Amino acid sequence: MERTIKGIVVAGTHSGVGKTTMSLGLMAALRCRGLAVAPFKVGPDFIDPGHHAKVTGRAGRNLDGWMLSREANRDLFARHAAGADVAVVEGVMGLYDGYGGGDEAGSTAQMAKWLGLPVLLVVSAAGMARSAAALVQGFERFDPALAFAGVLFNRLGSRGHLDYLREAMSAYVDAPLLGGLLRDEALAMPERHLGLMTAGEHALSEAACHRLADHIESGLDLDRLLADLPDIVPADVEPVGCSISCFERVRIGVARDEAFCFYYPDNLDLLAAAGAELVTFSPLADNRLPEGLHGLYIGGGYPELHAAELAANDAMRRDILEASRAGMPVYAECGGFMYLCRELEDLAGEVHAMCGCFPFRTRMHGRLTSLGYREVRMTGPTILGGKDEVARGHEFHYSDIVDRHQWSPIATAYQVSGRSGGLAAEGYQVDRTLGSYVHLHFVSRPDCAAALVSSCRACRRERDQEEG
Repeated sequence: MERTIKGIVVAGTHSGVGKTTMSLGLMAALRCRGLAVAPFKVGPDFIDPGHHAKVTGRAGRNLDGWMLSREANRDLFARHAAGADVAVVEGVMGLYDGYGGGDEAGSTAQMAKWLGLPVLLVVSAAGMARSAAALVQGFERFDPALAFAGVLFNRLGSRGHLDYLREAMSAYVDAPLLGGLLRDEALAMPERHLGLMTAGEHALSEAACHRLADHIESGLDLDRLLADLPDIVPADVEPVGCSISCFERVRIGVARDEAFCFYYPDNLDLLAAAGAELVTFSPLADNRLPEGLHGLYIGGGYPELHAAELAANDAMRRDILEASRAGMPVYAECGGFMYLCRELEDLAGEVHAMCGCFPFRTRMHGRLTSLGYREVRMTGPTILGGKDEVARGHEFHYSDIVDRHQWSPIATAYQVSGRSGGLAAEGYQVDRTLGSYVHLHFVSRPDCAAALVSSCRACRRERDQEEG
């Protein structure tokens, strides 16, 4: 008999309705009932999946309708929902918001239909009465192909407020009203310029998880929700494994600490499947790189918040620069790219020395300098692939390169296009060191992971020849 699971997509009418808190609370409530929960997040987000993992005990995975194909998303869902009792998919922005205004690409609605899952629509009831029914009715009728599990009101003023909303909903909306939650500012997650604080900085304690669970149980008819969810059978997928012999495997150092914490877990899985042993290290706390490395991967994060500490760790900066100059493959994204540059200027105007692999100074701003999906076409051979190979990712940062034009001799490795379709030269490559503001999702082109491991393998062979 095939094993079935339940699945639900938690979506909001717009950003800021409490979707993440509701998703975390639902995950916590299910865990408290003894159920295994597989967490997912729609869209390019590194922070929410970290909180999902803290609550569920399973790595949060990203699904994305623009960066990844329908088949890739369905494969990721099936692979990582296996063995769970319930899969909870947290949506992105508003239910129908995506890559552009003309179609559903990248939206939560698109993902729910691809996965065959119903939607729990979270609606902020603050300042709303009968108009809430008109809002929900519009969402319900906008796409007849979308299935709704029900509606959950958040930020109620009182229980009487919910009675008023129930009366209005009964006359105009088909989706069941599954409950409402009173406003509780104590449950709000702390934020900063890139969104919520990370799970490493603001870890949800066991007591906090129980408070979230109790909050959900107090207002959501969870028994009805679970009873009404259809049973689904995740598609069969091939197990991800590595058949590479120990003689061909390579060691890649992965920067992991408070300053560098933005990685798609599937990127790391693909590297391991291609033959990499991943070894974590901390540019903040460690004085030296781990022994026997053949490559480095430095993801995004918050180097600007730890710039003084990173600058003070001369030994680590020197190790990374020497590894880069010696031809070791080094790949860095966004915050990692900033760390590889010569200097970082913080919001106070203080300049901090970084690794110096690239000659640039990056400068922090008090506003976003770039946000959106990106398609990357490689303009020549790189450690991630050859000329004209294409991968997809996103940008989200508050910094830029100071006086970019004066560094024209530095080769660019990418042509990057966004939603507007314009092309820009980006991605900087010196020898085998590649840095960019773009966070690539390797599942959009799995050959990227294989190419990086192959570059590391070439480094290993060269080193073995030198030592032999």
